Amino acid sequence: MPDLGTRAPRQERLRTGIATRPSGVVLLTDRRAARKPLPQVVAAAVAGGVRWVVLREKDLPRAERAALAADLRPILAEVGGTLVLAGPDPLDGDAVHLPAAGPYPPPPLGLVGRSCHDEAELARLSTEDYVTLSPVYPTRTKPGYGPPLLPHGLAALIERSPVPALALGGIETPDQVAACVEAGAVGVAVLGAIMRADDPTEAAHTLTRAADKATRPRATRREAPTPHDAIPRGATTGPPRSGHVPTTVSTTGLRPTAPTEGSSLTARSGRGRPQPSPRGPQPSPRGPQPSPRGPQPFPEKQPSTGPTEGER
Repeated sequence: MPDLGTRAPRQERLRTGIATRPSGVVLLTDRRAARKPLPQVVAAAVAGGVRWVVLREKDLPRAERAALAADLRPILAEVGGTLVLAGPDPLDGDAVHLPAAGPYPPPPLGLVGRSCHDEAELARLSTEDYVTLSPVYPTRTKPGYGPPLLPHGLAALIERSPVPALALGGIETPDQVAACVEAGAVGVAVLGAIMRADDPTEAAHTLTRAADKATRPRATRREAPTPHDAIPRGATTGPPRSGHVPTTVSTTGLRPTAPTEGSSLTARSGRGRPQPSPRGPQPSPRGPQPSPRGPQPFPEKQPSTGPTEGER
């Protein structure tokens, strides 16, 4: 095992992609609660969308536990998933999840998580990559364990955590998953909801779908707004005001012509000449037209005494 001092700082490992942290629905194993052999339940959960599994079973002898890890890793590897070992021994892997009590400092592995329950435990974190915060709800796995954080308490701890957090404890329904994600968790860790399910695939699918649905709006809110200079000139960026008709700018290659004072409101199409009136030329009721250099004052109307300049 490498020396503890050789482990790169968390920021450097994340920058280089060495550590990928759990998110979505993370399955904690319990072979005694499972209704089928553990590898079958894990395979069913993976079929339902689970990509992270934490192998507990710490009461087994090391050799048996290592054999079980060897059975589970290929199931996850087929879908790009990861097996995490509860405790400091990675069992020939590179990812562990540690209890709040220790060891400190964490072992120099590719991925290290830790269980936390309050601000004091969060303050002890050093090079861990993620935490679980528990219990969020009362849990059947550990009756009386708590008091439960509930979503508001979970949100308060997440605000103080230096690393991403998974919600853990009593999470069994889609609404609970959504509440945890909305509180700021990157995912949820579940045990009984899948281990005890008659159909682990359906249970996993229901929870992962809830996590995805709750995460998507949060990701959308983080998208950068469209830069102002990327909006085409003349285009409207919102609904028109009452009584206002938005102007559409042509982008087909013709230069749009804006009406000018004294000009026809008909856009010039290249043929250029205004069409004559079907009744023939009509005299101007107001006399001479304004100069193209700008509006000029009209002279007072005088009675006609002879041919005009244009009739000579």
